[in-house]
Amino acid sequence: MERYSPQNIEKKWQAKWQEEHAYQTEMDASKPEYYVLEMFPYPSGNLHMGHVRNYSIGDVLARYKTMEGFNVLHPMGFDAFGMPAENAAIKHGVKPSDWTYSNIENMKRQQREMGLSYDWNREVETCRPDYYRWTQWLFELFYKKGLAYKKKASVNWCNTCNTVLANEQVIDGKCWRCDDDVVKKDLSQWFLKITDYADVLLEDLKELKGWPERVKTMQENWIGRSEGAEFSFAVPDFNEKIPVYTTCPHTVFGVTYVVLAVEHPLVDKLIKGRENEAEIRVFMDEVRNLSEIERTSSESEKKGMFTGAYAVNPFNGKRVPIWITNYVLYEYGTGAVMGVPTHDERDWMFADKYNLPKVLVVNNIEGP
Repeated sequence: MERYSPQNIEKKWQAKWQEEHAYQTEMDASKPEYYVLEMFPYPSGNLHMGHVRNYSIGDVLARYKTMEGFNVLHPMGFDAFGMPAENAAIKHGVKPSDWTYSNIENMKRQQREMGLSYDWNREVETCRPDYYRWTQWLFELFYKKGLAYKKKASVNWCNTCNTVLANEQVIDGKCWRCDDDVVKKDLSQWFLKITDYADVLLEDLKELKGWPERVKTMQENWIGRSEGAEFSFAVPDFNEKIPVYTTCPHTVFGVTYVVLAVEHPLVDKLIKGRENEAEIRVFMDEVRNLSEIERTSSESEKKGMFTGAYAVNPFNGKRVPIWITNYVLYEYGTGAVMGVPTHDERDWMFADKYNLPKVLVVNNIEGP
């Protein structure tokens, strides 16, 4: 029986495919079009088995659609512009450009040895000016249209890598790359005003034929569109106002306290000079270093501290205490929440823990 030798057989056919440009995509109006795109790898090292799994699935789909008669576009590129590549270069003591381009060549070699059906004429490298000129053009377009704006916001920060980390890159409070502590840091940064497109984004989810319902539900939650009202609680002693947003304005007469995110700019003003200011600031630092998931989880313990200040309910004139807490995020809504324990589960847990009043105001709303 003849022995199968992939090193010899694969190499022969891969060379032939490359020589004959077997996967080069040309315009062909007689065929239906199909586009297969997998995740671009970061060229900060070698490809690993996670890449192999991802790219082999895409390759199977591209080949299958080709055999079905589609004109398949199956490109590849490298997400090569940013801190991962730069930090890897620093770690290895070489120039970022040398490190990046050498890794790109090595990854391309690995992908070719896998026999992946890429049209290498369509290759994209995001660190090259012919690519990022278009991202800069897009940003400028967003800015001119009023869709790009700058504000301060809290981020996950690694002092060792000197970079911002996504929530998923923080593992048990440590950086996924260097395993050093991650802290919360307020940085001035750019945002895109995608909220202007919430309606059309939600409406077009129905156009995603074949997508699992759970994925579309995740997208709906990520878009986070809701309808409600915004109004303000006055803080007379400081001549300030606290705007709040609620989807249940009919429960406003049940407000027994107001909570602020620890990042809210008014907090410093409210606690300055208080006898327990130092204790409050320690609590604020602890909360800042929690992940977003930990702070918003319905199962996490609700903790807070009284600021010593009071706000006035604009609908009944009652004074209510202002607290800071671990379950309100500054990036969500206005960074402040009206506490209505009888009509919100988190508010109920918080009020229960700190013996705050509970006032039932709407009988036909199911309580916690």
